Amino acid sequence: MMSRDKPRIAVAAGDPAGIGSEISIKAALDARVRDACDPVMVGDAGVIERHARACGMNIELRTIRRVADAVWARAAINVLDCGQPDLASLPFGTTSAASGRASLAFAAAAPQNETSIALAGIPFDGYPSFLARETGTDPNDVYLMLCLGGMRITHATLHQSVRQAIAMLTPDKVLGTIRATDRALRKLGIEAPRIAVGGLNPHAGEGGLFGSEERDIIRPAIEEAIAQGMNVEGPFAADTMFHLRGFDAFVVMLHDHGHIAAKLLAPNATAALTIGTPILFSSVAHGSGHHIAGKGRADPAAMIAALLLLAKTPRQIELQATPA
Repeated sequence: MMSRDKPRIAVAAGDPAGIGSEISIKAALDARVRDACDPVMVGDAGVIERHARACGMNIELRTIRRVADAVWARAAINVLDCGQPDLASLPFGTTSAASGRASLAFAAAAPQNETSIALAGIPFDGYPSFLARETGTDPNDVYLMLCLGGMRITHATLHQSVRQAIAMLTPDKVLGTIRATDRALRKLGIEAPRIAVGGLNPHAGEGGLFGSEERDIIRPAIEEAIAQGMNVEGPFAADTMFHLRGFDAFVVMLHDHGHIAAKLLAPNATAALTIGTPILFSSVAHGSGHHIAGKGRADPAAMIAALLLLAKTPRQIELQATPA
């Protein structure tokens, strides 16, 4: 039997036409996950069962209406049923409005497909802004932290064009990213975090030769963070900073500054943590895998990493994981 002292983590099943259900099932059955937490899948129970059959997984699902009804037995997976009637005949590997609506319904209550969400007419630019709206948090105070092994990367900007992202960078924006990173690291049990901050331009501006953002925006934010008692260094060149040792997290200015490094260093095994909201929300940093949906070939490594990451957090924090 599972321990009632373990954290209970909601595992959203993600895009019903993709690999979300498969990797969620595999992660929920993983011995390391079961030892660390009590997972509860959130999704359409019928869709989850259909994925399990297609992937040749002989599993026991226990459908519940509330978490209090869960039975913590190792042989079963508790599923908090979030029924979506229009999914009954949904083919695997397709994008549709029904998939988009269901993906966010599961997350609000794992990988989701942004095209399907757009087809549903739902504004969506990533889980940080989605979580901000769901929790009533200022979206400017919510950020994405990629976690791979012992490395953590927080993004000052995320799903915007490069032109828009640069326009968003201000000393307050960079300082807010540093502050959110410092707080998240402390919640994860790091008592005295050390943070490296990357530049925006090649060679971190090369002393102003390649741009002034480091001098005018990033360095003032670093200096203010230091004045507020945070242990922060930089700005470092974005193409070399990840070779630095002894830092608990890296702050980058643009989406690709962090995602390229993460996906090279840990392909399909990176957990994405939304920070700055009352809920610590972790997702996977890979796509919905439509081309292998229902084939039993999806690798749950990133989902397992996301769940184990959340399981290490203090018990008073609300937790949710989704393959996103």
